[in-house]
Amino acid sequence: MNRSTRARTLTGTALALATAMALTACGGNDDASSDAEPKKQTKSSEAAAVKNPVVASYDGGLYVLDGETLKLAKTIELPGFNRVNPAGDEDHVVISTDTGFRVFDAARQEFTDAEFKGAKPGHVVRHGGKTVLFTDGTGEVNVLDPADLAGGKQPKTRTYTSAEPHHGVAIELADGELVTTLGTEEKRTGALVLDKNNKEIARAENCPGVHGEAAAQGDVVGLGCEDGVLLYKDGKFTKVDAPDDYARTGNQAGSDASPILLGDYKTDPDAELERPTRISLIDTRTAKMKLVDLGTSYSFRSLARGPHGEALVLGTNGVLHVIDPETGKVERKIDAVGDWTEPLDWQQPRPTLFVRDHTAYVSDPGKRQLHSFDLDSGEKVTSVTLPKGTNELSGTVAGH
Repeated sequence: MNRSTRARTLTGTALALATAMALTACGGNDDASSDAEPKKQTKSSEAAAVKNPVVASYDGGLYVLDGETLKLAKTIELPGFNRVNPAGDEDHVVISTDTGFRVFDAARQEFTDAEFKGAKPGHVVRHGGKTVLFTDGTGEVNVLDPADLAGGKQPKTRTYTSAEPHHGVAIELADGELVTTLGTEEKRTGALVLDKNNKEIARAENCPGVHGEAAAQGDVVGLGCEDGVLLYKDGKFTKVDAPDDYARTGNQAGSDASPILLGDYKTDPDAELERPTRISLIDTRTAKMKLVDLGTSYSFRSLARGPHGEALVLGTNGVLHVIDPETGKVERKIDAVGDWTEPLDWQQPRPTLFVRDHTAYVSDPGKRQLHSFDLDSGEKVTSVTLPKGTNELSGTVAGH
């Protein structure tokens, strides 16, 4: 783990002990999580119904907004540092709290009875109609069908417990194979694959510092390493070597519409906080990596994919870059927010990108604003100013 990651790890939340390894934003140099005592009570204010809800966290709670108008529908008080992830359906999101993963019905603006308790709730991964939760403090993996969240009850899950707790991630493929990371609290080394009966069928231990995942077209999985990317494709692991000896690609974004993965790219193992300007494009067909210099830095909350597989990166120059993943060419630049600087503490707010279908949502916490953009036209759809600046930004999955 590089110094940058260690610095984030040692930056605890106001309620956390400062020894945790990362949660993700799905990912990033976000190697910390809260294991403080749970906050049992939450309070909520009255508000209206929500359509295609967007959920944003702020210091002390959650905002639920209408995804089309960005009208603030409800404010939920929830102490602590909370992370927000899509649950995989039209109604719910998963909130990572001090006590574990909690399922929040964003459409109805209330927590359900579904909860997965455990210290340091980490990555939430959606793929192929399944949602996978990885609890860092226990090493437990829970796989659920988001359709089972209807009714607010605890869903049935497939479970697996890692050999040792670590900051990990897991993803289930279409055939029921489960790809999950290998590691300890001190060191992460690679991944293994389980068949649908949880029997190990493949293993790779050549991915130092393994962090984050993304799925590409054809049910191909990429896992970030400190020297490239580890692919799992057609029942076999393949290593994509980076052009630099040290090259951390700890955050990735994939699309079913593209065989190419988008990743970050950091090359300084000793940096307190590296602010890279290059991104990586990993071609899962050829197992090759291409680097593209955007001329601006970005953060782990800057990466996403568009409806046609386009690569999206929100730069610290305030521009949302729309990139052709095949060529690496920036096809469009959308002026989204003003210039910003990534804070040293990974848990502190910064402009954040969330994409759902043809709409990109971009937060501007310094101005307490949230904007939506049409990705096809590049035009701004609407904006809202909120009572407080937001941090995490996510939402439900749009219906088809």
